[in-house]
Amino acid sequence: MAVLNEASRIEVWAELMRQYSNDGESIGINKADLRAAVDALDTFMDNNAAAINSALPQPARGGLTTPQKAIMLSYVVLKRYKVI
Repeated sequence: MAVLNEASRIEVWAELMRQYSNDGESIGINKADLRAAVDALDTFMDNNAAAINSALPQPARGGLTTPQKAIMLSYVVLKRYKVI
């Protein structure tokens, strides 16, 4: 999967700003730095997609769809950092 397009990156950035604001959470960086972080993580995910996929054992690697793998990855990351 290619990196997010500009509009999608802006959506992620805006959603994060809304979420932090709704939670009353101060994040210690400005909007431009938050946007740079979103862009960097998106690029990282693109650059490392094959490694993430390779980490999955069979039959999950071959039996799950890319969206299913993405949801699983999201849940693991959120749980790992105690967000869910």
